[in-house]
Amino acid sequence: TLEVDGKTVALDHLGPIVVGKDGTISRIANWGEMAEIERQNTLRILGKRNQLRLAALREEKN
Repeated sequence: TLEVDGKTVALDHLGPIVVGKDGTISRIANWGEMAEIERQNTLRILGKRNQLRLAALREEKN
């Protein structure tokens, strides 16, 4: 969620954030067309991958 002019705006329909190896972020273009099982698997995989990429970027920064 995001607050705009004092109102809360939900962004869940856009899907999860994907962290690139270079630190860029994006979203999954076809999130709205994915079946529920595909969404669950994607969230599981992305969660792990995003954590690894963020850790690598932090390590590279230090």
